Amino acid sequence: MNFGLDRLLTEPALRERLRGRRVALLGHPASMTRDGRHALDVLAELTEFELSAAFGPQHGLRGDKQDNMIESEDFIDPRLGIPVFSLYGQTRVPTAPMLSHCDVILVDLQDLGCRIYTFVTTLRYLLEAATREGKAVWVLDRPNPIGRPVEGLRLQEGWESFVGAGPMPMRHGLTLGEMARWYVRELKLEVELEVIDLQGWQPSQAPGFGWPLFERSWVNPSPNAPNLFMARAYAGTVMLEGTTLSEGRGTTRPLELWGAPDLDAVQVLAKMQVLAPEWLSGCRLRECWFEPTFHKYVGTLCHGLQIHTDDTAYDPRCFRPWRLMALTFKAIRQLRPDYPLWRDFPYEYDTRLAIDVINGGPRLREWVDDDRALPADLDALASADERRWIETLAHPEMWPWSISPP
Repeated sequence: MNFGLDRLLTEPALRERLRGRRVALLGHPASMTRDGRHALDVLAELTEFELSAAFGPQHGLRGDKQDNMIESEDFIDPRLGIPVFSLYGQTRVPTAPMLSHCDVILVDLQDLGCRIYTFVTTLRYLLEAATREGKAVWVLDRPNPIGRPVEGLRLQEGWESFVGAGPMPMRHGLTLGEMARWYVRELKLEVELEVIDLQGWQPSQAPGFGWPLFERSWVNPSPNAPNLFMARAYAGTVMLEGTTLSEGRGTTRPLELWGAPDLDAVQVLAKMQVLAPEWLSGCRLRECWFEPTFHKYVGTLCHGLQIHTDDTAYDPRCFRPWRLMALTFKAIRQLRPDYPLWRDFPYEYDTRLAIDVINGGPRLREWVDDDRALPADLDALASADERRWIETLAHPEMWPWSISPP
């Protein structure tokens, strides 16, 4: 299959449309060609246009910032001599002086298909800034590595943040190019948007179910996104960032597992199997022990579970990571009503409770903490939101495919 970057490099007609224009790249470490070269380097070799600047999202253009909320500075690229502007530093929004360096911004970001992954928000901010400044945006599309599944509560009005740029569910089912089209339509943006679509993407087919497994190398789009299997679990395990449980940062399998020093993970799993066994489908859950080398519980032995989507147990048709982790929290709350589950800190500089910021509102937390609330109650809320989201995508001229809720 061909990514948007592949097509730009191999189709002269596309490059000809950029002739004489100053071009900037918004990229990160996974902005790579099929043969492993970074987009910044190959674009600089093209003769149709001038590569005049670059932008880096959260974790930086080169992916050097390990944890969340570690900002990057602007710098001059030592190899190309062009300015590289940070969109996760003194500002999250491209400024007029930044955009004065270019006429067109090429966006080549590998997303994870999850609302909270901040590249989705950076894309919105860029489109809005480009509208104000009269700049063009070209999205060099890449696959949604988890395919088309839609899952989770939609972000509620008033809960917008850097990890929630619009009323979409946790798993939105779109590529970044499709998301750009959705923003333009929903926000009524008058911007020159061009999406260089994928060729040959078959998100429902094995073995990748969204990612061209064994055809294309996986390059970390952020430091703790080390493989496809993390991406599959991420829409659920990202909620661990709003809890006192370890999400596996400081281990070799971050965001594929959870644990804590003072919990019996086997007991938690048994309670989950009683509460909603169908929410455990499509993956393999394995008891594990781990000792993080940094982040939560550094140097302390934790007992937990690893979510395996790397063997024949994986079934994308029934794997629901958001519900799986919601059920984990519910089981812990029922077993240990006084357990200090929710982590209270400024998540992405937002002072509201982190778990609520992550979920775009308090409904998930309220369901967990209500001892009368059943899995069927959360399922009803989420299913309604999933259907409404899918209905907003019912525009065949923009998305010539169909998706369905879990």
